[in-house]
Amino acid sequence: MAKATRTIDSPIGRLTLGATARGLRFVWWPEDVRPMPDTTDGGDDPGAAAHLDAAASQLAEYFAGERTDFDLTLDPVGTSFQLEAWTTLRTIPYGSTLSYGEQARRMGDARKARAVGAANGRNPISIIVPCHRVLGADGSLTGFAGGLSTKAWLLEHERHVLSTR
Repeated sequence: MAKATRTIDSPIGRLTLGATARGLRFVWWPEDVRPMPDTTDGGDDPGAAAHLDAAASQLAEYFAGERTDFDLTLDPVGTSFQLEAWTTLRTIPYGSTLSYGEQARRMGDARKARAVGAANGRNPISIIVPCHRVLGADGSLTGFAGGLSTKAWLLEHERHVLSTR
Protein backbone atom coordinates (compact mmCIF):
# COMPACT_ATOMS: atom_id res chain seq x y z
CA MET A 1 0.00 0.00 0.00
CA ALA A 2 1.33 3.42 -0.91
CA LYS A 3 2.02 5.81 1.92
CA ALA A 4 2.82 9.49 2.10
CA THR A 5 4.46 11.75 4.66
CA ARG A 6 4.44 15.44 5.40
CA THR A 7 6.33 17.55 7.89
CA ILE A 8 4.53 20.44 9.60
CA ASP A 9 5.67 23.15 11.98
CA SER A 10 3.94 23.45 15.33
CA PRO A 11 4.48 25.37 18.59
CA ILE A 12 6.16 22.23 19.97
CA GLY A 13 8.44 21.58 17.00
CA ARG A 14 8.30 19.94 13.62
CA LEU A 15 5.96 16.98 13.41
CA THR A 16 6.07 14.29 10.75
CA LEU A 17 2.70 12.99 9.63
CA GLY A 18 2.30 9.71 7.76
CA ALA A 19 -0.77 8.31 6.07
CA THR A 20 -2.01 5.55 3.83
CA ALA A 21 -5.08 5.65 1.62
CA ARG A 22 -6.94 4.14 4.62
CA GLY A 23 -6.09 6.93 7.08
CA LEU A 24 -3.53 8.70 9.22
CA ARG A 25 -0.85 6.23 10.30
CA PHE A 26 1.45 8.35 12.51
CA VAL A 27 2.34 11.71 14.02
CA TRP A 28 5.98 11.66 15.08
CA TRP A 29 8.14 14.01 17.10
CA PRO A 30 11.40 15.54 15.84
CA GLU A 31 13.44 13.29 18.14
CA ASP A 32 11.44 10.15 17.40
CA VAL A 33 13.83 7.23 17.14
CA ARG A 34 11.39 4.63 15.82
CA PRO A 35 12.29 3.35 12.37
CA MET A 36 10.41 5.20 9.66
CA PRO A 37 8.11 2.87 7.75
CA ASP A 38 8.44 2.63 3.99
CA THR A 39 6.98 5.94 2.83
CA THR A 40 7.05 8.36 -0.02
CA ASP A 41 7.72 12.02 0.62
CA GLY A 42 4.83 14.26 -0.33
CA GLY A 43 1.67 12.67 -1.50
CA ASP A 44 1.74 10.62 -4.69
CA ASP A 45 -1.19 8.61 -3.28
CA PRO A 46 -4.23 10.92 -3.51
CA GLY A 47 -6.04 9.07 -0.69
CA ALA A 48 -3.06 9.36 1.63
CA ALA A 49 -2.56 13.01 0.68
CA ALA A 50 -6.18 13.79 1.61
CA HIS A 51 -5.64 12.28 5.07
CA LEU A 52 -2.43 14.33 5.47
CA ASP A 53 -4.27 17.52 4.44
CA ALA A 54 -7.01 16.88 6.99
CA ALA A 55 -4.56 16.04 9.76
CA ALA A 56 -2.37 19.08 9.10
CA SER A 57 -5.42 21.35 9.07
CA GLN A 58 -6.92 19.91 12.26
CA LEU A 59 -3.59 20.02 14.10
CA ALA A 60 -3.22 23.70 13.13
CA GLU A 61 -6.71 24.34 14.54
CA TYR A 62 -5.82 22.43 17.72
CA PHE A 63 -2.68 24.51 18.28
CA ALA A 64 -4.65 27.71 17.56
CA GLY A 65 -7.11 26.74 20.31
CA GLU A 66 -9.95 26.35 17.79
CA ARG A 67 -10.30 22.55 17.93
CA THR A 68 -10.86 20.33 20.96
CA ASP A 69 -11.80 17.12 19.14
CA PHE A 70 -10.23 15.49 16.10
CA ASP A 71 -12.38 14.07 13.30
CA LEU A 72 -9.91 12.01 11.29
CA THR A 73 -9.78 8.54 9.83
CA LEU A 74 -6.92 6.69 11.52
CA ASP A 75 -4.88 3.71 10.32
CA PRO A 76 -2.58 2.77 13.23
CA VAL A 77 -0.65 -0.47 13.25
CA GLY A 78 -0.41 -2.38 16.53
CA THR A 79 -1.41 -5.46 18.44
CA SER A 80 -5.04 -5.91 19.43
CA PHE A 81 -4.16 -4.82 22.99
CA GLN A 82 -2.37 -1.70 21.72
CA LEU A 83 -5.28 -0.82 19.44
CA GLU A 84 -7.68 -1.18 22.39
CA ALA A 85 -5.45 1.05 24.55
CA TRP A 86 -5.26 3.69 21.82
CA THR A 87 -9.03 3.58 21.31
CA THR A 88 -9.47 4.13 25.05
CA LEU A 89 -7.13 7.14 24.89
CA ARG A 90 -9.51 8.77 22.42
CA THR A 91 -12.26 8.73 25.07
CA ILE A 92 -10.33 11.01 27.45
CA PRO A 93 -11.97 14.43 27.15
CA TYR A 94 -9.96 17.44 26.02
CA GLY A 95 -8.30 19.11 28.99
CA SER A 96 -8.80 16.05 31.25
CA THR A 97 -6.36 13.48 32.53
CA LEU A 98 -6.47 10.02 34.02
CA SER A 99 -3.98 7.53 35.38
CA TYR A 100 -2.62 4.44 33.66
CA GLY A 101 -4.48 2.38 36.27
CA GLU A 102 -7.76 4.11 35.41
CA GLN A 103 -7.15 3.54 31.71
CA ALA A 104 -6.50 -0.16 32.43
CA ARG A 105 -9.68 -0.31 34.54
CA ARG A 106 -11.66 1.18 31.64
CA MET A 107 -10.19 -1.56 29.47
CA GLY A 108 -11.42 -4.21 31.91
CA ASP A 109 -8.42 -5.01 34.13
CA ALA A 110 -6.92 -2.44 36.50
CA ARG A 111 -3.97 -4.79 37.11
CA LYS A 112 -2.71 -4.14 33.57
CA ALA A 113 -1.58 -0.57 34.21
CA ARG A 114 2.03 -1.35 33.21
CA ALA A 115 0.92 -3.04 30.00
CA VAL A 116 -1.26 -0.02 29.24
CA GLY A 117 1.72 2.25 29.83
CA ALA A 118 3.80 0.18 27.43
CA ALA A 119 1.03 0.28 24.81
CA ASN A 120 0.66 4.05 25.22
CA GLY A 121 4.41 4.37 24.76
CA ARG A 122 4.01 2.79 21.32
CA ASN A 123 1.14 5.10 20.32
CA PRO A 124 2.03 6.16 16.77
CA ILE A 125 -0.51 9.00 16.50
CA SER A 126 0.55 11.49 19.16
CA ILE A 127 -1.72 14.40 20.12
CA ILE A 128 -4.65 13.10 18.04
CA VAL A 129 -4.63 9.91 20.10
CA PRO A 130 -3.98 11.80 23.34
CA CYS A 131 -1.54 9.72 25.36
CA HIS A 132 -0.34 13.04 26.84
CA ARG A 133 -3.52 13.00 28.96
CA VAL A 134 -2.38 9.95 30.95
CA LEU A 135 -0.48 10.54 34.20
CA GLY A 136 1.17 8.46 36.89
CA ALA A 137 -0.96 7.19 39.79
CA ASP A 138 0.23 10.14 41.91
CA GLY A 139 -0.65 12.66 39.18
CA SER A 140 2.94 13.08 38.02
CA LEU A 141 4.01 13.48 34.44
CA THR A 142 5.50 10.22 33.25
CA GLY A 143 7.04 8.95 30.03
CA PHE A 144 6.10 10.62 26.78
CA ALA A 145 7.70 10.20 23.35
CA GLY A 146 7.74 13.97 22.80
CA GLY A 147 9.41 14.59 26.17
CA LEU A 148 7.93 15.61 29.51
CA SER A 149 8.19 19.34 28.76
CA THR A 150 6.09 18.79 25.62
CA LYS A 151 3.57 16.74 27.60
CA ALA A 152 3.32 19.58 30.12
CA TRP A 153 2.92 22.12 27.29
CA LEU A 154 0.07 20.14 25.69
CA LEU A 155 -1.78 19.77 29.00
CA GLU A 156 -1.36 23.47 29.82
CA HIS A 157 -2.46 24.43 26.29
CA GLU A 158 -5.67 22.45 26.72
CA ARG A 159 -6.33 23.89 30.18
CA HIS A 160 -5.75 27.41 28.87
CA VAL A 161 -8.08 26.93 25.91
CA LEU A 162 -10.83 25.58 28.18
CA SER A 163 -10.37 28.48 30.63
CA THR A 164 -10.93 31.05 27.87
CA ARG A 165 -14.18 29.54 26.58
